[in-house]
Amino acid sequence: MLWRSSLSRPASLSLESLPSLLQWCLLIVMAGAAGQLFKYFEVPAALFLGPMLVAIGFGISGASIRLNKHVFRLGQGAVGVLVAHSMTMAVLLTALHSWHVMVFATVLTVALSALVGIGLVRWGGIQGSTAAWGTSPGAASAMVSMSEDYGADSRVVATMQYVRVVCVVMVGALVSRLLGVEGGGTEVHTAVATVQSLNLVNLGLSLMVIVVGVTLGSKLPAGALLVPLVLGGALQLSGLMQITIPPWLLAVAYGAIGSYIGLRFDRVTINYVWRRLPAMIFGSLLLILLCALSAYVIADMMGKDFLSVYLATSPGGLDAMAIIAIDTHSDVGFVLAMQTLRLFGVIVTGAFIARQVIRVTARMA
Repeated sequence: MLWRSSLSRPASLSLESLPSLLQWCLLIVMAGAAGQLFKYFEVPAALFLGPMLVAIGFGISGASIRLNKHVFRLGQGAVGVLVAHSMTMAVLLTALHSWHVMVFATVLTVALSALVGIGLVRWGGIQGSTAAWGTSPGAASAMVSMSEDYGADSRVVATMQYVRVVCVVMVGALVSRLLGVEGGGTEVHTAVATVQSLNLVNLGLSLMVIVVGVTLGSKLPAGALLVPLVLGGALQLSGLMQITIPPWLLAVAYGAIGSYIGLRFDRVTINYVWRRLPAMIFGSLLLILLCALSAYVIADMMGKDFLSVYLATSPGGLDAMAIIAIDTHSDVGFVLAMQTLRLFGVIVTGAFIARQVIRVTARMA
């Protein structure tokens, strides 16, 4: 096909002609520098956002390197254990008391994503089945895998999912900045986790929880983050250990997650969906806006701060929202509880919602 032959020619500024080792060195140096630069300007989730943007540039520029998925999962596990450090009985009880609001917000977000999917089919020129899976709010990897079984174009679905993740992270950082929340919460939180127990036993147990949790959760949706979170939280609440995470390890984990997401945006995929990319970005921003409006209403109903509710209802990745919530001193327990509920809700209802979107768009055709 013509598009394949045109994409097979390397671009003039392509990185694929460079040795893989040099590509990795450039990525590590530039990602680290971007993270530190963002941190200097007190951008929320700086150590995650900087590497992600650099990796997107590398992917689009033709870099041939890809981060191993096991490294990505270990990064998620480190974030999960850090979140577990803030999970107390008070946080769990607060989340339990808000279960009805969480269910309402989950249903509302799924309904809004379905409406945006229908709009993309009607005015964005995207196939019905592809739009249905591509606009599902969360569980990006699961939605991509499931979409293939239902005849959707997994490349477009993957692009739609990760375009939305990038939009959510960028807008989330911007909203945090506009609300006067400065970055640096990660360092404070990590310092607490380190100062409370400096012995090597707790450090070893924390690393073991990450490895064991990631291994056990490898087959579950977002299990690499959720299983270490639950396991670490249970062990700490029982008094068997005190979670200890070195700051450098957390920086590596954030960088790994951001780089993995960014490198998914390769030149082949972007060129393939180029004409539909503006519609995807518009659809993502529209969904974010609708979720933000619902967050404003929910925050007023619950008497909670807007940022925590906004992060809880944002249609982005669970790991990304956890990072921003920690870094901005938001209600981490509430954010994680609602994001997790929606994650499982999307997975369970994904096929049904997709069929309804396809059915509606078929009638509109």
